[in-house]
Amino acid sequence: MPRALWSGSLSFGLVNVPVQLVSAARDLDYRFHQLHEKDKVRIEQQRFCSKEDTEVVWEEVAHGYDLDGKQVIVTDEELASVQPRKTRTIDIEAFVDLAEVDPIYFDHPYYLIPAGESEGTLRAYRLLLEAMERAERVALGRLVMRTKEYLVAVRVREGALALTTMLFHDEVRSPDAIETGGKKPTRKALENAVAILEELSTDWDPERYTDCYRERLKRVIDRKRKGERIRAPKPERQPAPAPDLMEALQRTLASIRDGGNARDGSGDARDGRAELERLDREELYRRAQEAGVPGRSKMSKHQLVKALSNGE
Repeated sequence: MPRALWSGSLSFGLVNVPVQLVSAARDLDYRFHQLHEKDKVRIEQQRFCSKEDTEVVWEEVAHGYDLDGKQVIVTDEELASVQPRKTRTIDIEAFVDLAEVDPIYFDHPYYLIPAGESEGTLRAYRLLLEAMERAERVALGRLVMRTKEYLVAVRVREGALALTTMLFHDEVRSPDAIETGGKKPTRKALENAVAILEELSTDWDPERYTDCYRERLKRVIDRKRKGERIRAPKPERQPAPAPDLMEALQRTLASIRDGGNARDGSGDARDGRAELERLDREELYRRAQEAGVPGRSKMSKHQLVKALSNGE
C-alpha cells in the first residue's frame, strides 16, 4: 500500500466520507547522482550571493518578483498571507458527465481510499462509489494539499474512487494562437487518410505500450556493470516531407494492408519492428547474437532489424 499523502473527508452536502489520498502513479525512472568525474565523489549544491561571493543560508533567502523591470521583494510572512486556508475536506461543488471534461485539464492521478476500517467509514465510501457509478458522473471539487489549492475530479475506476488534480481554465493555452495553416485537403486525400486511421485502429490496451527509453537505459546500465563499452548511435536524419502527398498516402495504405490489419493482432509485430528500428547497430547485433542469428556480423542495421523481426 502506498503512503498516504493526505487524509480528511470527501464532503458534499451534509455527507462526509473519511478518506486518504494515495498516488496512483509510480515513478520508475532511473535516478542518477551527480558526481565529480575526476574522483567520482557526489557533488553538493550551495547557494551563493553573486555580489559578495559568500554562501547564503536558507534563513537569509528572500523572494523577488520582477514587475515591469522593478524587483518587488516579498517576505515569507507576506507569502503566508495568501496561502489557502488549510482544510481537511474535499468540497464537492458539482457533478458532471465525464465526456464533457476535456482531458487536457487533467494533471496528476491519485486514489481515494477509506480512512480506517470502521463499518461506518466503509459503508459511506461504498455508498458514494456505487451512487457515482450508477449516475455515471464525475465529482468536481477543491482540495488544499500542502500550500496549494487544487481543482480536482473524482470518478469511479475499477471499484475505487480515483482523484485527478486539474488545471484551471486560464492555465490552459488557447489553440487560437497556433498556426495550423494549409489548404483544405482534397476529398481523395481525406478518404485515404481516414482509411489509414481505420487500418491502424485497435482497442485500447495500456499493456501494449512500454517505456522504450527506460528499457534501453536499463540495458546500458547492465552492460556497463559487465564492463562493456557503450557507443552512442549516430543521430538519425529528420524525414523530409513527401513531395507527393497523395502518392505517400496511397503507398502507406497499401503497405499497411499488405502487412495485415492492426485489428487482427499484426499491430504488435509492427510495434516490435518500430522498437527495433530505434536501436543502434551495436545493440541490434547484441540481440542477434543472443538469438543466434546466422551471418549477423556482416549484416547492416536494416538487415539486423529484418532478421530479428522475422524471428519474433
